[in-house]
Amino acid sequence: VGRFQTIENELNLDYCAKNKIPVNRRPTGGGAIIMGENQLGVALAIPGKSDETYANARERMAQFSQGIISGMATLGIDVEFRRKNDLEVKGKKIAGLGLHKTNTGGLLFHASLLVDLDVPYMLNVLQTPFEKISDKEIDTVAERTTTVQREVESPLAMDEIRHIILNGYKNAFHSNILLNDYSDEEIVEIHQLEKDKYMDSDWIFQSTEVPDSTGKSVIKTDGGLLDIRIVLAGKMIKSAYIGGDFFTSEHAIADLEQSLRWHSSRDKSLTETLIQVYERWSSDLANLPMESVRKAITSAIQKAEIMARKTSSDPYGCFVSPGGAHA
Repeated sequence: VGRFQTIENELNLDYCAKNKIPVNRRPTGGGAIIMGENQLGVALAIPGKSDETYANARERMAQFSQGIISGMATLGIDVEFRRKNDLEVKGKKIAGLGLHKTNTGGLLFHASLLVDLDVPYMLNVLQTPFEKISDKEIDTVAERTTTVQREVESPLAMDEIRHIILNGYKNAFHSNILLNDYSDEEIVEIHQLEKDKYMDSDWIFQSTEVPDSTGKSVIKTDGGLLDIRIVLAGKMIKSAYIGGDFFTSEHAIADLEQSLRWHSSRDKSLTETLIQVYERWSSDLANLPMESVRKAITSAIQKAEIMARKTSSDPYGCFVSPGGAHA
């Protein structure tokens, strides 16, 4: 899970325990990810030179992800840096990015590249607002993401992809990269850090003290039935799922969902974002009235807020956003 997440909110811990899936917390913010044999982790450890790392986090992540973008381009995959910390292919997420500044000033950039993805497995591991995991929910999530294997004509071995990313960084930064192993001393230090910090239950199970709450709204619109589900963390929309029987571009809906992630739940801010999305997709969203979408989102938020009040006397007390700022 991300640095500022509450693990019980993010993961189905019973499923993880039953299936012997280890869980942990990373030092960077952002959302929960699955790191298995079909996901490639990319990390850059860089000496820090500025105190403005988090103020310029988006710019830093855009810069450091150029090696991945360059490598994917050699496969004919057009990857773009989008939103806060995502890499996308034609509006579909293919990688998530993270950034962390240590107390000694060093920078850690990392990415989780989806080489392949078992969507049903992911939905069982992660907590979602879906009442049940059906083929419809699986298809919905699959439409919002893509993988390296899905984008290429023939399957690639993981070692091939590692080599492609390595060359991508060589080209993007015009540099030579020396391959080397950790020294014996470094391995000892790594194991000690793992023991002292990353395997400590206090680190893994620390809490933001703000429970997630969910809300659902189903309304009829001129374009069809609209089903919106919202996950709220404090006053922030953590995630949004938009479904129904309307007709529109899946890219437009994916863009709308992504634009609402870690977004203020305040009505004015929501309206401004909806206007921007509808300007980008004016033709595709023509049959789905913006005002109906706004009303459905607002209704789902209100229901989530009612749930939050039932579970906490101070639901907005100390939420910490993935960017490290207090909301």
